Amino acid sequence: MRSLDGNASNGLHGVLSVRLLVELGREHGLSARSCLVGSGVQENRLGDLAAMVTAEQELCVIRNLLGHLGSIPALGAVAGTRYHSISFGPLGVALTSSASAKEALKLAMRYFKLTFALTRFRVAEAQSKTLVMIDDSSLPLELRSFIVERDAAALVTVQKDLLAFESALTALDFNFPEPKVVAPYKAIFGVRPRFAAKENLATLSTEVLSQPLPQANELILQMAEQQCQLMLEQQESRTGLATQVRVLLTHSIREWSDMQAVAQHFCMTTRTLRRKLLSEGQTFLGLREEVRRALAEQYLLGSGLSIEEMSDKLGFGSPTSFIIAFKRWHGATPFAYRSKQAPGAKQLV
Repeated sequence: MRSLDGNASNGLHGVLSVRLLVELGREHGLSARSCLVGSGVQENRLGDLAAMVTAEQELCVIRNLLGHLGSIPALGAVAGTRYHSISFGPLGVALTSSASAKEALKLAMRYFKLTFALTRFRVAEAQSKTLVMIDDSSLPLELRSFIVERDAAALVTVQKDLLAFESALTALDFNFPEPKVVAPYKAIFGVRPRFAAKENLATLSTEVLSQPLPQANELILQMAEQQCQLMLEQQESRTGLATQVRVLLTHSIREWSDMQAVAQHFCMTTRTLRRKLLSEGQTFLGLREEVRRALAEQYLLGSGLSIEEMSDKLGFGSPTSFIIAFKRWHGATPFAYRSKQAPGAKQLV
């Protein structure tokens, strides 16, 4: 059995995935603000093809969707049907231009960081079957089923795009419990998934995957793959110190609100940290402000924390400092902001 591994990017990826999730929310009556709250992603960035987001920001958007729409059956799978081959830009062109879906799958594994998957894929061939293991072990427990559904449905959606709607999927296993409503899964995947399985596993017909693709073109494939390589290099170069600092602050901004402490964490002086961040077009104060603002929105609308507790968690010296900063961000006090976003909210004490 030969296998190929695909690891999702731990740094940045295009904003389009978040845009697709926001569009899903809008179809169910949510505003973009409700989908994006706490993520630090501004609505006007959703139309910027050059905009990038972190995995943590996308996870926040998914958490918001589930908070409002979690009762909708197969919501993750429904989301995955939005991820057509064209959504992946040059990678989508390369997939479409491949000799077969089997070759396209191999190419996708090479450039897996250019996909929007938050899971990790491992592909293996066994006799007449192609097995795609979907690893969710690095994801937050409460988000795993949505993301596994989403990534599995995206896999099937792209495969159908390549083969003119013919599905190579013969079986599908999910490691989470069987939901109350199963019919939507059968409608989306074409097979009834097995739930509470040992692992998340998509079984595909190697024979179907080996069929020639109607738009196969070696020259276009070569050109598209060159673009993929360039994009991968650019993405990896942008996954620099600023992203690492942003992730560190998000995990515990109270602990890392001081620049000197962050510099020591990365084994450098504050002067070096400042210089390196400037070379990436960022400043420590700017990153701290960005993370504080995103977390403040998340705490304000998604928790019962008091002003004092929020102020402490965000690393402010006093509640007054937090309120002043919040008014600078939103032009309103925390209570006024929450009252507007969530009518009927109680006074923050």
